[in-house]
Amino acid sequence: MSAVTTGRQIGGTLAAILAINVVFSLAVVALLDPWTAALWTHLGVRSTLGRYALSGFLVVLVLCWVQIVYTRQELLAEAAAETVDESMYPDLHARVTRLSAGFDMAPPAVAIASSEVPNSLAIGDLRSGTIVVSDGLLESLEPAELDAVLAHELAHLKNRDALVLTLASFLPALVADERVVFGKRLPAWTRPYVYTLVIMGSYVLASTFIDAPLLSVSGFGQFIVAGAITIVLGGVVLGVLAAPVVFLSRRLSRAREFVADRASAHVTGDPAALASALERLDGMATVPSEDARLAGDTVPSRLPRYRGLDGMCFLPHGFEWRSQVSAEDDDAFHVETRSHPPTDERIVQLQKLAAELETTVS
Repeated sequence: MSAVTTGRQIGGTLAAILAINVVFSLAVVALLDPWTAALWTHLGVRSTLGRYALSGFLVVLVLCWVQIVYTRQELLAEAAAETVDESMYPDLHARVTRLSAGFDMAPPAVAIASSEVPNSLAIGDLRSGTIVVSDGLLESLEPAELDAVLAHELAHLKNRDALVLTLASFLPALVADERVVFGKRLPAWTRPYVYTLVIMGSYVLASTFIDAPLLSVSGFGQFIVAGAITIVLGGVVLGVLAAPVVFLSRRLSRAREFVADRASAHVTGDPAALASALERLDGMATVPSEDARLAGDTVPSRLPRYRGLDGMCFLPHGFEWRSQVSAEDDDAFHVETRSHPPTDERIVQLQKLAAELETTVS
């Protein structure tokens, strides 16, 4: 697939996803309009078009902030990754700095995930980026292979893939209730107060359109019905719009993995190193049953499971051993929006690129 064709496919897919996101934002605005119309009128916005424009802007702003800023923080926390400076990992920082120069970009921050499972990921936002690598990755790869993997993650940051795919995945993330429900992140003692304030504020807003005294039984009943209808209709709209986004996000993600592989190979000049890293890490994803690290009373029987990271990483098993994942672990609904191409297919593409580079040199 040519670079032009790939670019058109990615651009078209992203445009479709953004269009669906806009439709969802307008649907949210329409559902909230009865509740907020009086407030906007009090603020001097009397036209329906003006209310929709301002409400739509606020909805898009909040959703983007949640997905870009909050999700970035959550991913680092979920991976138990800590940012490290040059004095702690001088060789790793030197590699990232050297490879960043090849991409003509400023070196991103570097974080280390405390996991024996070899993997990596790139987390980006509008202004900066972070490359996360596990202890297991640093111990498992040869120098050239490590450079190739780091270059792959830098390509994701350079091309804004982490940012784009975060935006592309926010509707499915809402369906799956992943990293976007602030109530779950609030201290337990504050939740009753926050929920009470939200309910009271909603009740006051509802008083502008319910046909009953505010503190009457009838008024309270109308408030419950109006709230239920808004939530149910919102859920239906979210589910309908999230379905095509899942398909589009997975296709976009698959395309970007090939692009990052190719960019890594060009910057390092060694496609075979990335192919070797892919083969090595994919083969290590399932821990051998005789692995001494998982035996004995002094070592945990299983590593923590970082469910939200699976699709974000260099290989889609996250920072856990595959053999440690079982159906009984799936205690929450999950929508996977990221899709990695089969490792064998990625290796074949890199082998073709190596042949092309050899032909060019000769």
